[in-house]
Amino acid sequence: MGIITVLWEKWVEFRRDFYKITLAAMISPLMYLLIFGFGIQTTSHGEPYLMFLIPGLVAMSTMTGSFGAVAQNMSVQRLYEKALDQVMVSPTPLWQFIAGQIIGGALRGMYAGMVILILTLPVRGGLIFNGWSFLVMFLNGTVFATIALVLSFMSKSYSDAPRYNAYIITPMSFLCNTFVSTDQMPGAFRYIVGALPLSQASRMIRSISHGENPGRTGYVILLVYLAVFSLISIVYIYRKKTL
Repeated sequence: MGIITVLWEKWVEFRRDFYKITLAAMISPLMYLLIFGFGIQTTSHGEPYLMFLIPGLVAMSTMTGSFGAVAQNMSVQRLYEKALDQVMVSPTPLWQFIAGQIIGGALRGMYAGMVILILTLPVRGGLIFNGWSFLVMFLNGTVFATIALVLSFMSKSYSDAPRYNAYIITPMSFLCNTFVSTDQMPGAFRYIVGALPLSQASRMIRSISHGENPGRTGYVILLVYLAVFSLISIVYIYRKKTL
């Protein structure tokens, strides 16, 4: 019931701000699509650059959508509304509250990714998006929702949320296999960036879209990120409850 309650809260928020959320999910990826996809006529890996770009934008949108859905709202609820304190004294199991936040954030990220799929429908060519693509989108969303949850617990003020976006989300957006393949990066930097969750999500969605098997490595890496940050958030919230 705790998970359903949190998801219901997310649904009410989504329904209330539907147009704002949808517009926010469209603007940045649409600008990238117009500037890089149509403005720069080039090829990547022997194919039109647009076919390389679209899967990366889908992965990036699931990242930004899920991260944004949790980071700012949770920071406000914890620091100003004191909603987290109310949850701690309620009979709701804390792990259900965390699970609800993660699932709700992931669903918001999936929605942002599907907006891009709809926008690119006329120009996708032979790209394939199927159930495996949506599984990767959901996993990517859970990872970044969990990261956002941990960072919101660490925030000292509401202004920290935009800083985390600038320090983490923006660099990943440009480096992690979205606009340029990590294969083209030099030396050890390539392996560091390639191990980041967005790099793996972009690679897998791109492989699936071309009818290839993405392999198991990416799933394992995403699940490891999810497990690590979920554990950190659980330890934080239970430790805070015992203070």
